[in-house]
Amino acid sequence: KIFMNTLKHLQSNELLLDVDLWRLFANLEELNKISLGFLKSFFETVKEHVSKSDSPMDFSSIFRKFFQGDLCQTHQIYCLNYTSAVFYLENLRQREDFGIYLKQWCEQNERCRRLHLPELLVAPLHRLTRYPLLLNNIWKRSTDETEKGFIWSLKEKVEKSIRDLEGKVKWLDNFQKFRQLQEVIIWPQVWDRDKRFFVPEHLKQSLRDNSSENILSSANRLLLHEGRLTLAESTRLLDVYLFLFNDFLLITKIKRNKKKYGGSDTGLIPVCPSLAPELQSFIREGGFCTVLDQPIPLDRLILRNVDPIHVTVFSLRNAFLIQHENRYRQCIAVFLLQAPTETAKKTWMSQIETAISNYTTQHETKKSTAFCFPAESSEI
Repeated sequence: KIFMNTLKHLQSNELLLDVDLWRLFANLEELNKISLGFLKSFFETVKEHVSKSDSPMDFSSIFRKFFQGDLCQTHQIYCLNYTSAVFYLENLRQREDFGIYLKQWCEQNERCRRLHLPELLVAPLHRLTRYPLLLNNIWKRSTDETEKGFIWSLKEKVEKSIRDLEGKVKWLDNFQKFRQLQEVIIWPQVWDRDKRFFVPEHLKQSLRDNSSENILSSANRLLLHEGRLTLAESTRLLDVYLFLFNDFLLITKIKRNKKKYGGSDTGLIPVCPSLAPELQSFIREGGFCTVLDQPIPLDRLILRNVDPIHVTVFSLRNAFLIQHENRYRQCIAVFLLQAPTETAKKTWMSQIETAISNYTTQHETKKSTAFCFPAESSEI
């Protein structure tokens, strides 16, 4: 509340007006009010029992009012906004004026006990997970069978609510991650990717197809592994960034832009914290990834280990080979990749092998349970 009220005060004096209070604090005021109401009611019941030893500690009415009311719902709203708040905050902290607000106006306040805003924002998440522990402890000590049954059913409902929330948070985090990937991954037109494909200027507009830019928008697609590797070409070594999804592998070229990501300080776009730190840093520097070749479906990907003795002449180490086959099992592309360390190479190979195995298993199960026509391959 120190951080929130201080920001409100500054904005009332026409400072930091572009900072969105909701994106940072969400429904924190409502959450504080309901949580405080619950705690006061809870301790009043305990206090009454202590002062009157013959008075039973009946928590049923309190639990019914709060846990069947708005207590869990307000926590859920806050938690669903938390990830977005964290990387919005991380982006704002790069600004000098926002840094002064944090350090000089808030963090020096003795009531903050040297805690920073990220450490305080996470507290409501921890509190939500402790409610089942509280209910379980009271259930153990309850002597009334009716009350025990009610508290136990309530504990199970709260645990289910937390599990549902975890699923929503994961989905939202994945959605935000893929939305940012769509911004930083560039899909060149086929005639830009390969000079063999000549298309006259007056025909290019009619052939433009931007559907590839939406390839990452599928709700069922997951990013399993990512990282920077080196691609060995005939005359040079090329820095590439690989994205391993649960259905295909994407190889991109690393490009740098002199302009920082997000433009001016007032229009900064947050960088998703669930992306790899290397990619986060790369995005902040204005970098982007241009697709090197078409996506490689996992059922068309052949992975081969490269023995060090075979690549010594090229001064390559920690190398492995990725082979792309079409639907007729013809090799249409080969990529000789070099990892920075032997451990990184083993990790990549293990991740790809596991992804292929899971993809194959999943699709074999689908084929056995339902008849379907084979999808036509995009490369034919």
